[in-house]
Amino acid sequence: MSETSSSPAAGIPLQRLLQQTADAVQAVRQGRSLTDVLARCPRELRPGTQALSFLVLRQLGAAQALRRQLAPKAPPPKVENLLLCALALLWPSDDPPYAAHTVVDQTVRAVRQRAAPSAGFVNAVLRRFLREREALVQGLQRDPVAHHNHPQWWIDRVRQDWPQHWQGILAANNSRPPMTLRVNARQGSATAYQARLAAQGMASRLPGERLPQALLLERPQPVAALPGFEQGAVSVQDAAAQIAAPLTVAALTVAALRGRGAEGQDLTLPALPPGARVLDACSAPGGKTAHLLELQSLDLLALDADPERLSRVEDNLRRLQLQAQTRAVDARQTAQWWDGRPFDAILLDAPCSASGIVRRHPDVRWLRRPEDIPQLARIQAELLDALWPLLKPGGRLVYATCSLFKAEGQDQVDAFLQRQPDAEAAECAGLTGHLLPVPDNGSRDAAGQAVPLDGFFYALLLKSPASTR
Repeated sequence: MSETSSSPAAGIPLQRLLQQTADAVQAVRQGRSLTDVLARCPRELRPGTQALSFLVLRQLGAAQALRRQLAPKAPPPKVENLLLCALALLWPSDDPPYAAHTVVDQTVRAVRQRAAPSAGFVNAVLRRFLREREALVQGLQRDPVAHHNHPQWWIDRVRQDWPQHWQGILAANNSRPPMTLRVNARQGSATAYQARLAAQGMASRLPGERLPQALLLERPQPVAALPGFEQGAVSVQDAAAQIAAPLTVAALTVAALRGRGAEGQDLTLPALPPGARVLDACSAPGGKTAHLLELQSLDLLALDADPERLSRVEDNLRRLQLQAQTRAVDARQTAQWWDGRPFDAILLDAPCSASGIVRRHPDVRWLRRPEDIPQLARIQAELLDALWPLLKPGGRLVYATCSLFKAEGQDQVDAFLQRQPDAEAAECAGLTGHLLPVPDNGSRDAAGQAVPLDGFFYALLLKSPASTR
């Protein structure tokens, strides 16, 4: 689910898109993934529905608070969700997708089709909001959920984990992410592909040396418009996600936290040789799997517990003309799939809260519950403990999550190191640790411009060459 347009599809009546969007918002509020809902949306309505759904979900906290003020008694769901969509669209914006009178008119028309007796009620609520908008919006600034558009427990956790950055993180979650490409290293360089884009009028910039295959588009584009996309020249992948593969297979200069050598000295890790045996333990949808193979010819095994999601890995590999073994299996159940041959490197992109990629998946904050975090942390710990014995002495395991929560990042790794005496964590400047989705995250391109990243956590775990486990 990538956001490639800032405005809904032209030529489709807004009332139709509002009805589809209201259904999508209702489904999310009932616990369903927006990705799944959009997959079932009629094809011609999908781009516009996605654009509006993203906008509404980024303003859902404020819209729900407004509904409670303007209509204390909740209307039926099919009316309430249309009302929430309209209130989100009418929230003050520097670049509103529709004029206020159009939103009101089209919302009322949509309500007439679904619940005609409620049309007058919805019209009155929306017009009252427009009359009193400034005062109502100002009053909601004192409501944290309405102001930040996140559940209260989420706000509290981010504030606890990141007391210096929590407001910037929450604000970034409500912004539109850039469209970032990963150029296939087997087919050319990022600089050469940048020239191909420029020839077609698509401006882009290089985000810096630590992301050598990345390009940030100035404006999002449909993938079909990207030159060579179907031939595997390029993929869509956030800049932060492009760190995983180099950490797993490339040559690195690292600082050991608990040194194997003189204190304070850097360590040099050589690149994995061609044919090295590598495990991608939780591989779907396959972006990191493909990136590994673009960087080196590997004996790669890609696992995922979900057969349907694993098929997306296989689709990605076919488009990119790459090969790997794939198996639909829970990586924790090693007796079911491991052949006893140890791996030179393991990439564990573990299941997590996805709290670092909320700007790309604005439904996540409304789907997660506080009790999900310890449950996910338990699964992450089980995966780490199950896979560590499969790593060769002297090998490396990269633990990754697209999470901002320390329970799924640094706290998880600290606990793992206590359990595994033959493991140590190595630091790689700018690549390991918690990467925050804020402008001052330290990521700059050659011109000094900030490089916006998704929120990620990476740990590079080294196994002692003398390990007997």
